[in-house]
Amino acid sequence: MRLAFLLTPQMLAASCLLPAEMWQAAAGTVNGRQRDQVTLEVALLSADDRPVSTQAGVPLAPTMALDEAGPFDVVYLPALWRNPRPVLTRSQALVPWLRAQHAAGATIAAVGTGCCFLAEAGLLDGKAATTHWHYFERFARDYPEVRLKREFFITQAGRLYCAGSVNALADVTVHLIEQFYGRRVAGHVERNFSHEIRRPYDRYRYLEGDELQHADEVILEVQWRMQRDLAQPLRMPALALEFGLSPRTLDRRFREATGHPPLVWLQDQRIRVAKELLEATNLSLKEIAFRVGYQDQGHFARLFTRVMTVGPGEYRRTVRAKVFSLRAPSAATMPASREEHS
Repeated sequence: MRLAFLLTPQMLAASCLLPAEMWQAAAGTVNGRQRDQVTLEVALLSADDRPVSTQAGVPLAPTMALDEAGPFDVVYLPALWRNPRPVLTRSQALVPWLRAQHAAGATIAAVGTGCCFLAEAGLLDGKAATTHWHYFERFARDYPEVRLKREFFITQAGRLYCAGSVNALADVTVHLIEQFYGRRVAGHVERNFSHEIRRPYDRYRYLEGDELQHADEVILEVQWRMQRDLAQPLRMPALALEFGLSPRTLDRRFREATGHPPLVWLQDQRIRVAKELLEATNLSLKEIAFRVGYQDQGHFARLFTRVMTVGPGEYRRTVRAKVFSLRAPSAATMPASREEHS
């Protein structure tokens, strides 16, 4: 596993150091759980092979020369502070390098105005992208061929990821860790790094061909109906009849539109809501199970454990312990919550 972080002047150090630490934690988790060890190589690279100054005032130095680095599995582009144009002009050596990395199969994740590097390389032409909200207008003028998605914190176009903020980049990183190392490891990293209440990755990213962006309007109505009445018992024959379909046609069209059978998709939605309730409320496990459509608490707990690799009680203890870890034992007030996507 080879991981590259590109260094530029004016960069936010957190957009490099945070995902790097998350990947190191993921590799350490894998190596602590299985006999077959994984090797994670992390490289820091700059356009002119020189150290760069960051917005934090902490200099970062490249660990190898750009033209000697070879191909990588994942490449990160940092967020830039204020006007990115001078940095883009001085870092043009990164443009052909990024094209070559993408052609060789690398996954590339950019954050904030660092997404401009992907646009400069032409990799986003005709594709969905986002950037920091403050730069929307200039980005749209400079790159008219890019389909800017202002309402999304994250966009994914194949192996190209754009994040609007460092917090959103952390969610992209958890998603990528799951792809490379599996859900169990990704869940462990997320619980330890992203302990604040967060919306699931797939609820606020734009993915070309996503399950709620398909063209089957009837199936969209079915999905919204399932989400709206999540706590109600849903029987597929009755649901199919409600929308004028046979059960077999509903199953076929649902699979074609979303890639999943209806009951599997419904289960994922119920687990997602259960996670949110475990994180944000003091409801009992029985009440949470009931609210997401399960009459049997034991069945709910077994299903949650199978999907999340930890039981609902342990999941709540882990997350809530971190959420409230800064509160004094005698304090009567909750700590102020941090804005989710600053």
